[in-house]
Parts: sequence; structure tokens; C-alpha cells
Amino acid sequence: MDKIKKLLMKISRFDREKLLQTVEKLISNDKSLNIVKIKNTDFYRVRCGKFRIIFHKEKNEIVVDSIKMRNEKTYKL
Repeated sequence: MDKIKKLLMKISRFDREKLLQTVEKLISNDKSLNIVKIKNTDFYRVRCGKFRIIFHKEKNEIVVDSIKMRNEKTYKL
């Protein structure tokens, strides 16, 4: 089982629904999200409460690389 699925199973239902809504907004290219490019990489991040969604863009698709709770190791891929 990959890490994203494992995390989604562990967290509360409220947090899970909030994360999934944010991912849907990300896929639909919603301009209300605060998307920030991570320095010196091709990755981006978006905040969702205490979670960070790390992703990159391939052609016209968005690939979610990780979803992590914010800590000092969050941006170390």
C-alpha cells in the first residue's frame, strides 16, 4: 500500500474529506489555491490545514507525489 493511501486511512474523516476536496480543486485548476513552487526543484506545494500536498506537473497533468503533515522533513523528497 502506498504512503498516500496509508495516510488517508489513518487520519480523521474530516481531514480526509478536506484533503480530497483540495486535490479535486488542484486537478480542476482552481485559482483560489495558494500554490507555491518549492525552491530549486520542479515541485509545487499547496497547504491544506496541517497537511501539505506536494506535486509536480507533467505535460497537462498534475501528479501528486506526497501528502504529509507539516514538520521539518516535509519538503525533503
